[in-house]
Amino acid sequence: MADVRARMDCVEGDITKLDVEAIVNAANDRLVPGGGVDGAIHRAAGPELAEACRRIGRCPAGEARVTPGFRLKAKHVIHAVGPVWRGGAHDEDFVLAAAYRNSLEAARAHGVTSVAFPAISTGRYRYPPERAARTATQSVADFLRQHDRPERVVFACLGAEMTAIYRCALADVS
Repeated sequence: MADVRARMDCVEGDITKLDVEAIVNAANDRLVPGGGVDGAIHRAAGPELAEACRRIGRCPAGEARVTPGFRLKAKHVIHAVGPVWRGGAHDEDFVLAAAYRNSLEAARAHGVTSVAFPAISTGRYRYPPERAARTATQSVADFLRQHDRPERVVFACLGAEMTAIYRCALADVS
């Protein structure tokens, strides 16, 4: 377990400024620029990102698509679509775990050694942050146990409260 935990970290800050090879965008299923982290990533990457997303088309919840990072420090943007929270009885945990797993698989397929995730689905999609953090950290740990890449996974959190939630979830990874 120490090896998996050593490959995972949590930081408070702007995901667009992190020194990683890929950042994950909490995207909508149409891959059009939205608000929150999605809007911030699109603004930082420039208009070329929206055009690349337009060419891809749609991305169902639980899946991920990859584009170049354009003006970002990161070489790649992995667009992951998380579930909208509907009370927890509609496979939300399964879909959220799939979004993380498919993002990591996309990173691995592109030879990415470091990737940063936002708190997928916890904003506009209203996923309870504590539950999302447990699902995210456990899904990433399960993936890392089976794969040597990516070597480093960062959870980029906005605000002290979300950072504390993700750090607590990381400490509880089994």
